[in-house]
Amino acid sequence: MEDVRDQEQAEAEQQSQPLGQDGESEIVTEGATFVHGEPSQDANGPPKVDSKVEILHEKVTKQIIKEGHGQIPSKYSTCFLHYRAWTESTGHKFEDTRDEQRPLEMILGKEKKEMTGLAIGVSSMKSGERALLHVGWELGYGKEGSFSFPNVPPLADISYEVELIGFDETKEGKARGDMTVEERIGAADRRKMDGNALFKEEKLEEAMQQYEMAIAYMGDDFMFQLFGKYRDMALAVKNPCHLNMAAAFIKLKRYEDAIGQCSIVLAEDENNVKALFRRGKARAELGQTEAAREDFLKARKFAPQDKAIARELRLLAEHDKAVYQKQKEIYKGIFGPTPEPKPKRNNRLIIFWHWLLSLFYRLFRRERHKAE
Repeated sequence: MEDVRDQEQAEAEQQSQPLGQDGESEIVTEGATFVHGEPSQDANGPPKVDSKVEILHEKVTKQIIKEGHGQIPSKYSTCFLHYRAWTESTGHKFEDTRDEQRPLEMILGKEKKEMTGLAIGVSSMKSGERALLHVGWELGYGKEGSFSFPNVPPLADISYEVELIGFDETKEGKARGDMTVEERIGAADRRKMDGNALFKEEKLEEAMQQYEMAIAYMGDDFMFQLFGKYRDMALAVKNPCHLNMAAAFIKLKRYEDAIGQCSIVLAEDENNVKALFRRGKARAELGQTEAAREDFLKARKFAPQDKAIARELRLLAEHDKAVYQKQKEIYKGIFGPTPEPKPKRNNRLIIFWHWLLSLFYRLFRRERHKAE
């Protein structure tokens, strides 16, 4: 079995071929939260944005939070996006696709009526772009609002924080739900390969967007229907995406996100060596040394000759030794050095009595000798 290496770029170069642990039948889920770029400034309301206001429509404006890349989607493109939505009058957040743990799939030009304003905003965005949209009630939930899910009051203007993960042009021909199994796996695999190419160029954010889109093609509902060779084919695409995202998160020092990606794989394949190794690295960076050691030791059981695992265990041992020495110095400083035993002072009175007794004893022996 190949070494588990911490050179994640080499990992991406190999993803087009069978990858040992990465290529085995590993069940992963779509239920993971991916955040590319900076988080919202206010978790309880729309982010505060001071960029230029773009007027896209009489009832739709946009402010860019994070620039994207490439082209904008054309009509009938299949777009994948995450968004949070608030009613502007009350600041009530009524929907968050990240809480629902799956991106929204929207075909521009075929969106639901209440998504018209959102679609106008998305059609102006580039892949990876994050923006704040303000949509008038006329292009949202209208006069009646919605009293089911989501719960939106009548005549409610809406604020959307939107991230366009990416999009497929009309050449894909149809939405995910209308594709055959082979078409969905093929579309996901193309995204994975695009992600690998970007990974090799160190374009990590863009690579992760491609990996997330690949995962979006194969959600839980789709995987539940697969058996045998089709399930194996799907898993061979999904697992490398999760593991390469973990590698990218480690490079970006987003260790909690890396742990999450590895844990998705390990929830179904508890002995996946690369997932154990990368989760161990992320945990070690967060100072979770015991949890990291547990991951590395378990990985070593299945890859006993792997040098990278041995190196990480050695680094943990050196870390533990350094911590012990530091604690020893701290305690020494607190309690001070062990006092040396002080020599007992001689008592002059005792010394005098010893001398006096010795003198009497010598005089006694001398007198006794004369008497004899």
